[in-house]
Amino acid sequence: MVRPAKALPGEMTAFLALIFILLIAFAGSLMESASIQSAKNYRRADMNRAIESVFAEYQKDLLEEYELFALEGSYESGSYSEEKVFDRLAYYGASNMDHTMARLQLLTDDGGGPFLSQVSDWVKYRYGLDKLEGLLGSAQTWKSQDEGIRDYQEQEQEGSRELSSLLEEQEQSLPSEDNPLETVEQLKQSPLLALVMPKDRQVSRKQISLAEQPSGRALQQGYGSFEDVAEQGEASRLALGVYLMDHFSSAVPEGTGTAGAGQTALSGEAKALGSGLDYQLEYVVSGQASDAENLEKTVQRLLLIRLVSNFAYIQTDSAKRAEAAAMAATLCTLLAVPAIIEAVTQAFLFAWSFGESIVDLRALLKGSRVPLVKDSESWQLQLSGLLTLGSEDEWNEGKDTQGGMSYEEYLQILLFLTDTDEAAMRSLDLIEQHMRLGKGLEWFRIDHCITKMELDSSCSLRRGITYSFSTYFGYR
Repeated sequence: MVRPAKALPGEMTAFLALIFILLIAFAGSLMESASIQSAKNYRRADMNRAIESVFAEYQKDLLEEYELFALEGSYESGSYSEEKVFDRLAYYGASNMDHTMARLQLLTDDGGGPFLSQVSDWVKYRYGLDKLEGLLGSAQTWKSQDEGIRDYQEQEQEGSRELSSLLEEQEQSLPSEDNPLETVEQLKQSPLLALVMPKDRQVSRKQISLAEQPSGRALQQGYGSFEDVAEQGEASRLALGVYLMDHFSSAVPEGTGTAGAGQTALSGEAKALGSGLDYQLEYVVSGQASDAENLEKTVQRLLLIRLVSNFAYIQTDSAKRAEAAAMAATLCTLLAVPAIIEAVTQAFLFAWSFGESIVDLRALLKGSRVPLVKDSESWQLQLSGLLTLGSEDEWNEGKDTQGGMSYEEYLQILLFLTDTDEAAMRSLDLIEQHMRLGKGLEWFRIDHCITKMELDSSCSLRRGITYSFSTYFGYR
């Protein structure tokens, strides 16, 4: 039997020494790895602390006035530069690093998308989802009103062509005396504001340069998409309308009618904001350079909404249709053509709806309330009143209908029907105007306002080891 050879003492010592060296090397590598990881964590912590400190320097006036979080990228110099942000990072402890901006989002990017996202969050926080859900039913009505405008215009044009054709066939014309169609045609050629603006109110003469506004000039642009790090949610039209009604003024603030004729004080401290224009909601709706132009264009759109509603009602009112038919028969006594009488009756209904809409606008601009859908009780103009409407001594200012809608509530319809991107950028125009003119921050530019960023950073740890990492921060 062969016995195994015993290890010599020297061999055992060498073997144990090798094992010990391996254990020491392994422990050393663990300690080195832990040390490097610790150094990485320290540098990440430095960077996180620095970027949070930088974003804590948000523009406080923008938050106080408009509930918007944004880092002003020019640092009150009016000259935007990413280097300014890097300098602030270094000041707060992220020094000895090389930074590169990987992604950047400004408040004006994507047609004001970041602004709309913050607006949506603010409305949900301030009012909850119930506020928007309560407006959804109204929104369907508003859409139908807008869709009805084209149908109304087509019907009116068709009726006018039919009447002209019938008169040409008979080689006749309607008498001009006691003819409300003549009066209405002259009114349609007159400036609308002259027909509807209360006599004791003056239209603002303020104006701005559209080319200097964010919506009209070349803007500083962000870059990169943030869909993977933040929920993207463009504010609905309803949410934007709610926000705008809370933060901007109009030509007829709520309470004007009850406060007394000529009252011009804004309703609510939040709306008492100085800017280049007085009629702010009208600017968002119309986008013109002057208060007068914005009010004129806004009132024209309101006229169309009222025309559709008034004509839809008068078609169902048998008494008013009979009254129009009687006047048409009287006017066409010499013609005695049933088809012409019927066409004139329809033309009278269109004209009567127009006259009623003029009175509606007078009531709204005075501060009274007008229902979206009329009935016999809320109808304000007699057919005979068309003959004197707009004359020097005539001024039917309408009435305040309990349960009706105010001027600003009608503006909410127009805000809903306005393109969301256009409304967002015009809102940013007004915000910049107020910050520069109302707050005296002449250096302020809305496209210098940072809402999100991601940085690629690189730093040297020791013995040639370089660590690269990314850091994201954004306002929610």
